[in-house]
Amino acid sequence: MVIYIHIPFCVKKCDYCDFLSAPCDSETRKRYVKCLIRELEHYGQIYGISGRSIPVTSVFFGGGTPSLLEGEQIKEIMSCLYNTYNIEETAEITMECNPGTLTQSKLTGYKEAGVNRLSIGLQSANDAELKSIGRIHDFEQFTEGYQMARMCGFSNINIDLMSALPYQTLKSYEETIKKVLAVKPEHISAYSLILEEETPLYDRIEKLEAEGKPTGLPDEDTEREMYYMTGRLLEQAGYRRYEISNYALSGYECRHNTAYWKRENYLGVGIGAASCMDDVRTKNIDDMEIYMRIFGDNESDVTDNAWDKSETNVLTRKDMMEEFMFLGLRMMEGVSKRSFEEKFSVSYDEIYGSVTQKLINEGLLQASEDNDSLWLTPLGIDVSNMVLAQFLV
Repeated sequence: MVIYIHIPFCVKKCDYCDFLSAPCDSETRKRYVKCLIRELEHYGQIYGISGRSIPVTSVFFGGGTPSLLEGEQIKEIMSCLYNTYNIEETAEITMECNPGTLTQSKLTGYKEAGVNRLSIGLQSANDAELKSIGRIHDFEQFTEGYQMARMCGFSNINIDLMSALPYQTLKSYEETIKKVLAVKPEHISAYSLILEEETPLYDRIEKLEAEGKPTGLPDEDTEREMYYMTGRLLEQAGYRRYEISNYALSGYECRHNTAYWKRENYLGVGIGAASCMDDVRTKNIDDMEIYMRIFGDNESDVTDNAWDKSETNVLTRKDMMEEFMFLGLRMMEGVSKRSFEEKFSVSYDEIYGSVTQKLINEGLLQASEDNDSLWLTPLGIDVSNMVLAQFLV
């Protein structure tokens, strides 16, 4: 099992962000941390040491901006986790960080609390590009924060990058990649900008288009070349692509995300956090005040039926088969027909034989010599969304 802890706070929402996050004051953060601990204790009675004692292989603090929290607050949460759950000795403990919020005091506190992996949201090494998407930091702040993290003993660091940003060029994107490679992180996540509705950036681009003005966004051919450049430069530098958007030095693949792609149990705590335990998917309410009222001072309120989950979905066998395929094929190692048949007690070819053969004939999927393993070809990766959709039948 892996645990996700949602920290919904930020200094300022980035212009492209549609995640559940918002600025808040320090008192709200203190109250929220107490509520997180209460929720963790509640689920600990089911899945923790006093319940089923499921081994926890990874904990991930995501957001929002988890690095808004002080070291002592992370220590409180981690203390609860160690006292309540069966946290494996080698567990991966990740914290997402915004470079504009890092201090040596915080980083020291996170390390002392047990955090052993950082995921730093750089996005771009070009300050003008960072400004165009509303980031609160510049490249110099990233460099300072990264160096502090190394000095504090962090030896497993991911850096997030984004391509297809407004006014980004092939040259500026190449410079970003080279600057990131120069500091030698253990892991790099590289994503293309997605314009989400009801975000400031989406509204700005839509307005410019309506007025017939340049949006600054790279054209489709340039965006595609950025995508190819990412793989080429990172693989030349020794980073292995193990998932569509993720690259790592040997042994540093993100265990938390890999658990999602392999359909392992995951428990999400905090507002809006999703869980999937024993093939039942749930999602927490996203109302902060209701959440803090439930997990606040009145312990008697914390029961299995204390609040309505905003979503509850018992996965069908068909749902599970589809997830096995479209999540598993995101990974470069692909999926195993044998594993599929062992899990679902049905012939793989009976369910997906025809669509698989079609995709192989089109050069989008490749099979191993023993015809057990299947994975995306380079062409299949290029159009992965289309390929993965073929398994939603």
